[in-house]
Amino acid sequence: MNELKNDKVHMFVQARDSLDTTFEVLQKAWSHLNTLVVKNGRASEEKLNSCQIASFDGALCSSELEAARFLLDYADRFAAKQEVKKNELKYEERLVLLFVADAVQNVRNRLMPRSVDFGLSEQYVYGTLYSEMINSFISYQLGSVNLKAVGRYVNEYEGRLGDDLLEEDQSMMQDTFRKFANDVVAPLSESIHREDRLIPDEIIEPLKDMGCFGLSIPGRYGGLTSDEHEDNMGMIVVTEELSRGSLGAAGSLITRPEITARALLAGGTKEQKRYWLPKLAEGDPLCAVAVTEPDYGSDVAGMKFKATKVSGGWKLNGAKSWCTFGAKAGVLLVLARTDPDQSLGHKGLSTFLVEKPSFDEHEFEHEQDGGGKISGRAIPTIGYRGMHSYDLFFEDYFVKSNNLIGGEAGLGKGFYYIMAGFSGGRIQTAARALGVMQSAFEKAVTYANERLVFGKTVASYPLSLAKLARMASHLLASRQFTYGVARLMDEGKGEMEASMVKLFSAKAAEWITREAMQIHGGMGYAEEAEVSRLFLDARVLSIFEGAEETLALKVIARTLISKAKA
Repeated sequence: MNELKNDKVHMFVQARDSLDTTFEVLQKAWSHLNTLVVKNGRASEEKLNSCQIASFDGALCSSELEAARFLLDYADRFAAKQEVKKNELKYEERLVLLFVADAVQNVRNRLMPRSVDFGLSEQYVYGTLYSEMINSFISYQLGSVNLKAVGRYVNEYEGRLGDDLLEEDQSMMQDTFRKFANDVVAPLSESIHREDRLIPDEIIEPLKDMGCFGLSIPGRYGGLTSDEHEDNMGMIVVTEELSRGSLGAAGSLITRPEITARALLAGGTKEQKRYWLPKLAEGDPLCAVAVTEPDYGSDVAGMKFKATKVSGGWKLNGAKSWCTFGAKAGVLLVLARTDPDQSLGHKGLSTFLVEKPSFDEHEFEHEQDGGGKISGRAIPTIGYRGMHSYDLFFEDYFVKSNNLIGGEAGLGKGFYYIMAGFSGGRIQTAARALGVMQSAFEKAVTYANERLVFGKTVASYPLSLAKLARMASHLLASRQFTYGVARLMDEGKGEMEASMVKLFSAKAAEWITREAMQIHGGMGYAEEAEVSRLFLDARVLSIFEGAEETLALKVIARTLISKAKA
């Protein structure tokens, strides 16, 4: 039996069988929730809300298992490329097996205590998910002997995770922006965070020259993306490397032009696309997105920010909140209610491109010749400094008619254009999470191998080895899940998976940065340690671009429940 346990082929058979079995059990849970929630082919909002706890846990389970599925696909491609010997277990493969075991164990832990909520008997869950085969797989992979062995590999590889399986052009792009992050962004990252500075031109201007702001814009409009298909992989590789240098000072810079460009491509007139997209690609003007209101975040249907038709255009009135980069931006993508009938919900909303001067302050105010006014104030935050998020206030602020996206035909369609814009925001947030956790992981490995405690390095202790092993496996899972979803999106698929990978990777980043901080001990709590900044930055990832509760309940669970067969 021991020989079989240590046989690579047998290990991967166990991994796949364990994952398939766990998926089957979870599918039964979704089917049960379908019987409670879906009537006449439609999901009841009231009944969905009554199942929130089970739905949230189910969404976490599905996302983690999906990450494991993508990781096993990575293992197949890795073995084919490397021509690995049948029984030669490589570092990357050890990480894959460890993560799959962790994922299955986590699902078992979530399902068993609430089996009744999922319509599953304890006997069924225990008999299926605690079979001899699954127990054997998990006990070996998560056992102390294996965790220590994988941890030693992590130390040997000095924080690297092996082959990413990127294409040659993607690797070149990765190298270019990694160098920029190391040479330009990283040296400025700590002062930007500690001194609460705005992003300096030393970062922005070179990125303009490198075409960074045109990554999501087709070549016919001056961008870097193919005219035939999207290039989410290129955008992700760049975002990851810039976020590795600093989330707030670089990693999020290309998110706003991406959202704005996608909204324009989805609903803009020919003239609007020809005028605005080349400008966005050049980073002149820089842009921001103003959707959230003080009392309405994800619930856009209730938004009250008002656009009133006047001669030659519209006047905007109301407040927006959490408008990241709102001062520096020269144009804002604004979602506004153009139909005063609140009963229309999101069908009464439209989108505008609102022009304003660029400011380099934490507070600003601009008054138009006709008396309209816009003002803003930066919101103090514990992390994610550099970009700065603003509360914005509009008082009869005039916008020309041709700045209504889609023109008259775009009235009432603003919600859909914004959603088209946000479609890439979730996968990009996963990429930002990758950069943050990669940076924290590298620093944890370096510190653990240099710091002596009781005459030995921190990295040599079994508990440290176990921490590093699990951190590495979750980081690899996040990366390959993100890369895999990006490839799906390039094919016009993967919308659901994009929500899943955002949910999973954002939570992974928070945990990995926490563990990196813990490995540093007391020094990790000091502001001078970079891991303290990374920990604070990681916290925002589960909040913006769709809070984890909204993604889990309103997107992932709703979809999986609706698709499940009762």
